[in-house]
Amino acid sequence: MNIGVSTACLYPLETEKALKELAVRGIKNVEIFMNAVNELEGEILSEMLATVEKYNVSVRSVHPFSSPMETLFLFGNYPRRTEYLIDMYKRYFEVMGRLSAKIFVLHGAILSSKVPDDIYLERYLQLYRIGKEFGVTVAQENVSYCKSCDPEFLKKMSRQLGDEVRFVIDLKQARRSNVDTFDLVDSIGDKIVHLHVSDGGEKSDCLPIGKGNFDFERLFSSMDRLGYDGTMIVELYRENYSSYDELTGCADTLGEMLKKHEAVNK
Repeated sequence: MNIGVSTACLYPLETEKALKELAVRGIKNVEIFMNAVNELEGEILSEMLATVEKYNVSVRSVHPFSSPMETLFLFGNYPRRTEYLIDMYKRYFEVMGRLSAKIFVLHGAILSSKVPDDIYLERYLQLYRIGKEFGVTVAQENVSYCKSCDPEFLKKMSRQLGDEVRFVIDLKQARRSNVDTFDLVDSIGDKIVHLHVSDGGEKSDCLPIGKGNFDFERLFSSMDRLGYDGTMIVELYRENYSSYDELTGCADTLGEMLKKHEAVNK
C-alpha cells in the first residue's frame, strides 16, 4: 500500500501551490483536487507537471471541483447537460494521462435527487467505459450527502455492474453517514481502488492521523485480505490541522503504523 496526501487539505490555497507545498515536504504520492477549469490547461497545468517531475511525485488520483454539478448534469434528465459534463470529464481524463493519474473520484447525485437507480447505473457505466478508453478508472466515492452514502446502494452498484464498477472509500464520510467502515469494506471490498483516510473520535469525525481512535490496524488487515495495493490518501479539511507540516506528520504516522503492521504480519 502507498501513502499520500490530497491537495484538498490545503484548500483554498491554489492547486499548483498546494501541490508544491506537499512536494517540497517530501510527500511522494498525491491526489490532486482540481478547483477550476483553467487548472486543466496552460501555465497552471505546466507548473503542476513541472512540480511532479522535479520532485518525483506520483499523482495517484484526481478529484474534480465539478462534483456538485453531477446531480443536475450527469444524472439529470436533460441530455445536453449530460453531454456537456461528459465532454468536460474527457478533458480531465486527457490531463490525467499527462499526470499519469489513474483514479477519477466521482461523488454522483445528491440524496434529494430523483434520478432512478437504473438511470444512475446507466450513466455511471457510460462514464466508466469512457474513462477506460483513456486508461482511467472512474471510482464512486461514498459521500454522506449523496446517494452513495447508502451501503445498500453501493452493493447494488457492485452487484448489477459486475466488473465495471470501482469504489473510493472515505473514512470521514462513512462516519458522517453513521456507516461502519468495516461493514462497508466487507461488502464491496474487492472493488475498492482508493482510500481517503483520516482519524476520528469524540472531538471530531475528521482528525489528523493518530489524534483519534480509529482502528487503522484493523483497516490494514482488512485491505491485506483483499489484496489491496492502492493508495491511502490523507484527506483533512483546513480547520482540522494546524500547519502544513502536520500533513507530513500524518503521512509519517500512517507509514509507521503500516510498517509495524507489516513487520508483525510477515
